Amino acid sequence: MEIIAQGQHTTVMLQEAVQSLLTAPDGHYIDATFGRGGHTRLLLSKLSAQGRVTAFDKDPAAIEAAEKIGDERLTIRHESFTGLVDLPSGSAQGILMDLGVSSPQIDEAERGFSFMRDGPLDMRMDSTRGITVAQWLERASEKEIEEVIKELGEERFAKQIAKAIVAKVKAGQAPQRTLELASLIAGVVRTREGGQHPATRSFQALRIFINGELDDLKAALQECLRVLAAGGRLVVISFHSLEDRIVKQFIAEHAREKVDRLDPNWQFAGMKSAQNAMKLVAIERIKPSATEVAANPRSRSAIMRVAERTSSSAEVAHA
Repeated sequence: MEIIAQGQHTTVMLQEAVQSLLTAPDGHYIDATFGRGGHTRLLLSKLSAQGRVTAFDKDPAAIEAAEKIGDERLTIRHESFTGLVDLPSGSAQGILMDLGVSSPQIDEAERGFSFMRDGPLDMRMDSTRGITVAQWLERASEKEIEEVIKELGEERFAKQIAKAIVAKVKAGQAPQRTLELASLIAGVVRTREGGQHPATRSFQALRIFINGELDDLKAALQECLRVLAAGGRLVVISFHSLEDRIVKQFIAEHAREKVDRLDPNWQFAGMKSAQNAMKLVAIERIKPSATEVAANPRSRSAIMRVAERTSSSAEVAHA
């Protein structure tokens, strides 16, 4: 996520992320969520002439920003980071994911992400494809809306919100604007944590759903495991508890050996396979500093997890 401050883009945990990611100046690195390029620009400044970066982003505005960098070491791909599937195994020295919606997207009313600015109820990160939130709400059932808001927004008033939305749709008044939906939700959600807008969780849930963010994350993490070279770093910054849980569990799952104790040979050296060998080592978990949070309040929920790709004799033999 990148924060806009007086016309400048401020990338969350910029120095920490690049420092954790960079292990070899000549390496190939992947910025899986380019945004406005804060991480990529700093990374390029630290790479040698032989180093290179591949950047992914679904947002056409992000791709436009990337094209302005004009560095031959940078390759730009207009697609989700699920496009990692096209990269060769072991081809990256580091992969960075900065999850969620960026400040430029939030602050541009026409993108439809903000419940504080009036705009079309869109929320697509890639505005060139897929359906908008407004279109989905018009065709979704009350149960479907409830499940999305409850599961992806962890909203305890999901049932009441879904009922109110469907009532509007049936009356021919389906919400088409962000402030229209935010007002509708505020009329249902009577209590909320201090300082949080009543529509915060619902808007978050609808954005995650309409962009397939969690499914994309799960698929991309599996590809990271394949694409990372031995000793390569995986750095993931998340802003939502569901995202962080997926990342945490993924790292934990692959940071231990999986032993079939029913196999009589499991205890003998040399019997471990590529399937059960440990593939990641968890390096650290980092939160923004108090200084950064004071300067950029939107960074307060960020969590950065760092892991390193291992190389076992079993995997080498299997390959």
